[in-house]
Amino acid sequence: MNDKGKILTGLIIFLAMFTFPFWYNMGKAAPVPQPEISATAKKAGECVRAKDYIKAEHMQLLDVWRDTVVRTGERIYTNQKGHSFNMSLSNTCMECHDNKAEFCDRCHNYASARPYCWDCHIENPKEKE
Repeated sequence: MNDKGKILTGLIIFLAMFTFPFWYNMGKAAPVPQPEISATAKKAGECVRAKDYIKAEHMQLLDVWRDTVVRTGERIYTNQKGHSFNMSLSNTCMECHDNKAEFCDRCHNYASARPYCWDCHIENPKEKE
């Protein structure tokens, strides 16, 4: 029972080492990445939906597209403005956002998101030609 000092010192050292990454990085968050918009996307001027919607909900939209194409065979998506688009990640989205590393991967890596899109889709649809 005379080891109280050693135990207390050991606990303090353990807590300091265990919490070091948290207090060392406090206030030093990595900057939010800004995806590079390709010349094709700039020329098009608009996406299938509003920028804020796409930024937050693109995965849900892609899931709906996948389910609609697979289950009903419908391949045309019409947005709120009445414009029609082919429901295809490779042929619609990647047509404008053709650099996966600069557009998709930047934000997904920052958010530690691991989308499964690329399990089936090739990264560059131009490669299939």
